[in-house]
Amino acid sequence: MNKVVERLRAIVGKENVLFGDEIGEEYRCDEALTVKPCLPEVVVKPGSTEEVAKILSLANEETIPVTPRGGGTGLSGGCVAVCGGILLSLERMNRILEIDEENCVAVVEAGVTLADFYKAVEARGLYYPIYPGEESATVGGNVATNAGGMNAVKYGVTRHFVLGLEAVLATGEIIETGGKYVKVTTGYDLTQLIVGSEGTLAVVTKVIVKLLPRPKATTTLFVPFKDLNDGIKAVPIILKSGVIPVTIEFLEKLGLNAMEDYTGRKVPINERVRDEAEAFLLIVTEGKSSEEAFKDAEFISDICVKRGAIDVFVPPTERAGRELLELREKAFYAARDAGATDLVDVVVPRCEIPKFVEQMHEISAKYATIITGAGHAGDGNIHLAILEPDADKLHTILKEIYRVGKTLGGTISAEHGIGSEKRKYLLEMEDKAKIELMKRIKKAFDPNNILNPGKIF
Repeated sequence: MNKVVERLRAIVGKENVLFGDEIGEEYRCDEALTVKPCLPEVVVKPGSTEEVAKILSLANEETIPVTPRGGGTGLSGGCVAVCGGILLSLERMNRILEIDEENCVAVVEAGVTLADFYKAVEARGLYYPIYPGEESATVGGNVATNAGGMNAVKYGVTRHFVLGLEAVLATGEIIETGGKYVKVTTGYDLTQLIVGSEGTLAVVTKVIVKLLPRPKATTTLFVPFKDLNDGIKAVPIILKSGVIPVTIEFLEKLGLNAMEDYTGRKVPINERVRDEAEAFLLIVTEGKSSEEAFKDAEFISDICVKRGAIDVFVPPTERAGRELLELREKAFYAARDAGATDLVDVVVPRCEIPKFVEQMHEISAKYATIITGAGHAGDGNIHLAILEPDADKLHTILKEIYRVGKTLGGTISAEHGIGSEKRKYLLEMEDKAKIELMKRIKKAFDPNNILNPGKIF
């Protein structure tokens, strides 16, 4: 390994290679609560696509595992070096190469953080609506997991905005897919095959993304219901009405209490409503003007009231509305600080959310543990915080949760990815023919299995 380290230092410079005791704790894990920290042999920080290509060529020649890493904010162990080897950190590849206002596209390196990207795009009066809620995440990491977030109900997920990629194959070959155009039928769509592949097929080094005109105004609604079933029944009616909100989130009371405790910020609803309500919808509309956004919000408010809403709270300013969204964004940290031992995401058809949550409560009672949910009501993505310290019992609970999701027409991950933490559940529950096909695709891209081994398969 010492000889390999010297060759890596010759590629990227001595200061960009961490070896042995130089490797900090931050490179050993991601945000997944159950992931076991793993120490790579070496951390390498390339500064260009060409350096990535040389690193992968060396790793392929020596059959050394390579784990690509962005911001380390994942929730499935996807960027953890479970097989040791090289941890390929793209943190230095953080340049915004171009914001093309005429074509409404941006070209960025994979290590650009969402915080920096949002700021640069908004300075040009444009908008990148993919918002997974963690701004220290990188664009490349979002591409790897096909990240979604709270805006998915109107705008979709990462793959809907990726027009093209530059990526390095396991052999060190550099490929470019797609471009600044919005449609193409030239051969296989390698762009969309690589999106969501969690670094197992290629290392993404550059991304071309579509941008939109920036909305002028937003209005936020916080809508309490006596039970979740009433709240969820309002969602398809809202979506069929022709007024499509940016965001429709649901929260259960237990989860809301944890978020308020964590942030020290209370939702300003009266105590009678707070006592009666067991579930809440958080809805955001946007428009070309404040009047347009507010008109759509009023229309949605009427639908909610007709479907049994106890009340509708409208924050008096956009800043106050933003604070409500920030409360929801802290769901993961609130659950973690409240003692959650795992946080998982499941997706089911929207109309099945109440049935899914009801069965989660049954599982919670069955195993005498705590399970609470919040999520994206507009697209059926449910995030569950589970407080169960017994590892064997947690595994059994997770199997039941995922089976319920599958039975209701869903699947085991909507946006966190499979990584190492959901691998066993995927292999057990997914169609075997599909798994074998994915393995053949993996073999074609990465014949020596050096790219992110131990993930997905």
